[in-house]
Amino acid sequence: MILPQAPHWIMTGILLAAAVLALGFTVQSVPGVGATELGLDQDLSRHHSALLTFAAMILNVVFGPVFGAAAILLIAVTVLLVRRATVDAIAFGALASSGWVASEFFKIIIPRGRPNPALLFDPLAPETGSNSFPSGHVAFAVTLGFALYCLARGTRWSGLAAATGVVLPPVVAWSRLYIGVHYATDVAASFLAAAAALVLLTGLWNRFAARALQCVPVQAVDRQFLS
Repeated sequence: MILPQAPHWIMTGILLAAAVLALGFTVQSVPGVGATELGLDQDLSRHHSALLTFAAMILNVVFGPVFGAAAILLIAVTVLLVRRATVDAIAFGALASSGWVASEFFKIIIPRGRPNPALLFDPLAPETGSNSFPSGHVAFAVTLGFALYCLARGTRWSGLAAATGVVLPPVVAWSRLYIGVHYATDVAASFLAAAAALVLLTGLWNRFAARALQCVPVQAVDRQFLS
């Protein structure tokens, strides 16, 4: 599988990652940013409805680590068994999971506390800790959408996959604010972090994957990809 690749992918990926770091250090160092952003979470917390709460909590589970990892594994195995395309399955798994990897990387560098649930009118899923920046849920939604599109390219499902990849991440971003577990800059940074991961990963994949997969038994890989 040859993946869509950004021009000047190394520099583009570095600039996107630098933007995440710049945003993270800014929100940590500028007084009052957190308090201002907390106001948005508090406002959303005052206007919960049963239907929106149900949708947000479903997204909280579906794009969480446990369910998300299971979904990646299930789709990858399906691709392997139905398409008999090991390379496609590996590419999908790498792309889909790259959002989480990127978010965890930046969380280590920029330890930002989550919104205090005690300050919310209706905390739906109280979380504490210094792992707020950026949002792993949103980053995963971005990279999952891209990975699904790469699988669907050239099929009748490509349009639906592209539309899903565009619509779903903002919806997940809204849900993280609605629940009250992230600040607005956390979810904004997630788009940049996921984009950085995808730009760098697609470039590395297109350049090195064929050579690396030569180490896998020939029966387990796509001969067309390696030829």
